[in-house]
Amino acid sequence: MFFNNYFYNFSKSLEEALKHNDKNLKKIINVLRSLKKTNKVIIIGNGGSSAIASHVAIDLNKIANISSLTFNDLSNITALSNDLNYENAFSENIKFLGKKGDILISISSSGESKNIINAIQTAKKLKFSKIITFTGMNSNNKVKKYGDINVWVDSHLYNFVENIHQILLLYC
Repeated sequence: MFFNNYFYNFSKSLEEALKHNDKNLKKIINVLRSLKKTNKVIIIGNGGSSAIASHVAIDLNKIANISSLTFNDLSNITALSNDLNYENAFSENIKFLGKKGDILISISSSGESKNIINAIQTAKKLKFSKIITFTGMNSNNKVKKYGDINVWVDSHLYNFVENIHQILLLYC
């Protein structure tokens, strides 16, 4: 009974997310297809979203032949967090490796992560061509306000939001 209810509610949330975000998913596909070979996609996220970022980066590299990377190396994250505070770990990596014309995909279930917001602001200063956000929970979250293309999942369940983000990102 539990699993039937879970999968029923999850499939309803996924169906709603697909319907609500259809135009933006198509925009993301077009943006990725038009990326110049001299640019790359940087994908960031915390916790489960970090794992999703890694999966998507690998698939973009391997399947779509789109240069992409994440900043999920444990030594990298802990060194920068120790030296500069966790809120700046992603933004510092973007300063090191980002350049004009790159694309940033940020994944934040709550849309309130300060390190994601700081990274987005850094990417904007470096004139990234697009900031793409994947968020959930509150529709007026802070991360979503900074995005050029926003995908939002109408759920307050981290498990639903993260799994739907992964499905939608792998669809792109």
